[in-house]
Amino acid sequence: MQATKLIPLITGANRGIGKAYIQAYLDAGVTKIYAAARNRSDLDEVVAFDSKRVIPIVLDVTKPEQVTAAANFASDVNVLVNNAGALTSGSPLDVTASGLQLDLDVNYFGLIRTTQAFVPVLEKNGGGVVVNMLSVVSFARMPGISGYNASKAAAWSMTQAFRAQLATRNIRVVGVFPGPIDTDMAKEIPMAKTPPIDVANEVIQGIANGAEDIFPDPMSKQVYAAWSADHKSVEKQFGSS
Repeated sequence: MQATKLIPLITGANRGIGKAYIQAYLDAGVTKIYAAARNRSDLDEVVAFDSKRVIPIVLDVTKPEQVTAAANFASDVNVLVNNAGALTSGSPLDVTASGLQLDLDVNYFGLIRTTQAFVPVLEKNGGGVVVNMLSVVSFARMPGISGYNASKAAAWSMTQAFRAQLATRNIRVVGVFPGPIDTDMAKEIPMAKTPPIDVANEVIQGIANGAEDIFPDPMSKQVYAAWSADHKSVEKQFGSS
C-alpha cells in the first residue's frame, strides 16, 4: 500500500518509539496520522511536527470506553500500531501484584482491547495492518522484569491468534520484536540501545515488504537467530543477565 493511502493510528504516541513512528510516517508521506496518548497535553510535541496531518486522540488502552470512542472517531484508519507499553521491575519472587497487573493490562489486555475495537474499522476500510510492538523477551525472559516478560509472551501468543483469524478479512497482523530501544522506558537497562527512529523506519519498511515478524535492530536479529538455532542456550543466557 502506498504511503499516501496509509492512515495510521499510533498508541503511546507521545514519546519514545511512538513519537518516532509519528515522525517516520510523516517522512514517508502519509496525509493523516492519529497520535494517541493518555493525556492530550502530552501530544503537543508530536502535533507540532505537522498540525495539519497529526490528529491527537486521548486514549488510555486500559479504559474500554476510551478505546471505543477512539475507534468511532478514527473511522478511516487502515494501520493500527499497538505501541502503548508499561514496564515494572521485579523478579518472579518479588514482583508486586499491582506491577504485574499494570504490565498485563497495558501490554496484553490493552492490545486485545484496541485490536478488537479497530478490526471493524479496518474491515470497513477494505482491510489493513495491525502492528503489535512486542519484544525479544517474548522468546527469552530477563529475571528483573518478570511482569513485562509475561505480558509480552502472552501478547505474542495473541498476535498469532489474531493473525490466523484475521487473514481471511484482508487484515495482516505483524509482530515486532525489538531489543532495547533508547527510550525512557529502557533507560535503566545497562545495554546498547537502538535509536527509536531507526526502529520505526525498519518496521515501516518491513511492513511494506510484507513481513509478518520484524526484528528491527541488530540485537533482536542476533537473538532471534540464536533462539532459532538453540532456544535453550538463549534462555540460559537471558536468565543469568
